[in-house]
Amino acid sequence: MHRSRVYALLIDTPTQEAEAAAAFWAAALGATARTLPSEEQFITLHGALPEPGPLVAVQSVDDAPRFHVDIETDDVEAETRRLLALGASEVARWQECRTLRVPGGHLMCVLPVESDREVFESEAKTWP
Repeated sequence: MHRSRVYALLIDTPTQEAEAAAAFWAAALGATARTLPSEEQFITLHGALPEPGPLVAVQSVDDAPRFHVDIETDDVEAETRRLLALGASEVARWQECRTLRVPGGHLMCVLPVESDREVFESEAKTWP
């Protein structure tokens, strides 16, 4: 058995437009935009969703604009297998993360637990 939950909604934005997009989304959602010092490609939007809900962030990418969901899990391999069985296909691996394309064409990332352990434990679903 393993557990997983929605960790984040990412607003993927071409790198040259990321700051303007973050400013727009922060104002539109009544959030505070903060760049993560350790991961400068992410600008989090604190307060965009009620706490302790999923994180919302603008991610600068060298690709087309889109939205994608991050799923955090205590077993990346098991969660990836579960989602592949549901119809997703794996398109990339980066460190411990897996990028999947799901039916309908959207991207999804599966990553190790990033949130506070208490939040993960209280919100994650258990899968066989």
